[in-house]
Amino acid sequence: MSVMVARKKVVRKWEKLPGRNTFCCDGRIMMARQKGIFYLTLFLILGTCALFFAFECRYLAVQLSPAIPVFAAVLFLFAMATLLRTSFSDPGVIPRALPDEAAFIEMEIEATNGTVPQGQRPPPRIKNFQINNQIVKLKYCYTCKIFRPPRASHCSICDNCVERFDHHCPWVGNCVGKRNYRYFYLFILSLSLLTIYIFTFNIVYVALKEEKLGWCAWGSDTAGLGLFPGCSQSLTLLTVLEVLICFFTLWSVVGLTGFHTFLVALNQTTNEDIKGSWTGKNRVQNPYSHGNIVKNCCEVLCGPLPPSVLDRRGILQQEESTTQEESCPRGTSAQEPTVAQGPGGQAEESSAQQKDGSVPVPSLSNAEMPEEKQLTSGELPVPSQDAGQAEH
Repeated sequence: MSVMVARKKVVRKWEKLPGRNTFCCDGRIMMARQKGIFYLTLFLILGTCALFFAFECRYLAVQLSPAIPVFAAVLFLFAMATLLRTSFSDPGVIPRALPDEAAFIEMEIEATNGTVPQGQRPPPRIKNFQINNQIVKLKYCYTCKIFRPPRASHCSICDNCVERFDHHCPWVGNCVGKRNYRYFYLFILSLSLLTIYIFTFNIVYVALKEEKLGWCAWGSDTAGLGLFPGCSQSLTLLTVLEVLICFFTLWSVVGLTGFHTFLVALNQTTNEDIKGSWTGKNRVQNPYSHGNIVKNCCEVLCGPLPPSVLDRRGILQQEESTTQEESCPRGTSAQEPTVAQGPGGQAEESSAQQKDGSVPVPSLSNAEMPEEKQLTSGELPVPSQDAGQAEH
């Protein structure tokens, strides 16, 4: 005998969300699928700082001040915290329209534009929205089936519409948008300070060693490989490697920090700057700028952080049916009814058909029958006239 058992499997909404994203820790961590360059970022930061703390910091703490490794550790921890916060958070993904919502929007567009003749290109799907007495166009996203909010754009890498989209940064492995832009800016700012700090004290370390012991004698207390013949431990290869990494990183990171400082002061995004939205031929003024650098910086970096509108950890329930087989006992027939003596001397019948799901028909006793149909003892049932006529 087989019994069908229905089990409910709990499925989170992040498992069914469209787009090209990767989720970890039950939907709490959200990243892009392309994470190779993000791992390279972690390797460069962790490797350079590990070498600096292992070799130069110990010597500088003794010769100059013990505050040098402490300040370097603070910068390192702050840079790593902002990096992980930028990489693992929702940048401001806008949910896609449900089928009913998409159909309603299509009906609105058809009612507004009317029927387009065959072979003619339909007009662009645009809505006009007014911000600070200035008209801003809301564009329709054919992938998400929505009219994007102001300053939102569709990321081709993550395949999502992101609110206040700035750019997709492969170095952090995520989009940069409304909900993580401040952490991205603080990350590149702290990384610039950390790079300058390590680069500067590496030069100081080399200068102190050269001044104290000379080029061919210093470095006997440090581990490394000599670069010059006759100086086995004069200038370690690890120190030179740190200087080179910091030197080439310095220009790109510091330049990127300066560019985003300029954007924050104008309350502008990278996407708007590349497209020339407010500096093009039309000379349209930026409706989001307050005309004050302090107010723009406070709004971008210190304003309230909006909650995520992407319900990643919502629950979806799906039912799965499984079959379990059970063997019947040998002494019992599947079709043989069993009689059990119930309370009050009444017999109760149960059959295998009832176990299979058929509804049993209850039998009424003499006491449960209506008064006109109850029979006294020894009385035979009298057929009705209709029954007699049917016999004749």
